[in-house]
Amino acid sequence: MSDTTQLPAFIGALDRASEWFGRTLAWLIIIMMLIQFAIVLLRYAFSVNSIFMQELVMYMHASVFMLAAAYTFRHDGHVRVDIFYRGMTPRRQALINVVGIITLLIPVMIFIIASSLGYVANSWRILESSPDYGGIPAVYALKTLIPLFAVLMIVQGVIEIVRNGYVMAGRIVPSAAGGNHLEERV
Repeated sequence: MSDTTQLPAFIGALDRASEWFGRTLAWLIIIMMLIQFAIVLLRYAFSVNSIFMQELVMYMHASVFMLAAAYTFRHDGHVRVDIFYRGMTPRRQALINVVGIITLLIPVMIFIIASSLGYVANSWRILESSPDYGGIPAVYALKTLIPLFAVLMIVQGVIEIVRNGYVMAGRIVPSAAGGNHLEERV
């Protein structure tokens, strides 16, 4: 990934915030594993079941999955069919990236926001809680992750449009052009 200091100040700040946010979310995975370990230990060693703890693991998993998608996108960790892409020049790859973001990513994310707002608003209106006794009384917060995910993806998409625009203009040299795929290093 290229240095954010080469990007315009505001875009670079957004990019650094995305990086920080993704790294911070990664800590939820460790916390989630510890809570899951506690759930198993309580259930099988002490015959104690906690719906709240089980839902807490689900909430954390959803948070990591939905909110770290932009971080994954920032690090080019999303799924892509590289049959033609990997053999292209960095400038051609940047063009493909920009076209993909503008024609696919942003419209789909706008659709997700538009189609989820009523669903999320209804949940907030009634302060929807868990259907299970002892569960987390904040299902509305969980549902809020849907439009938040889409907003974060749009923001990262704009950052990537600027980054790839700089690559096409020759103002940024991609840090690992051609050998950026982890599966090829195995």
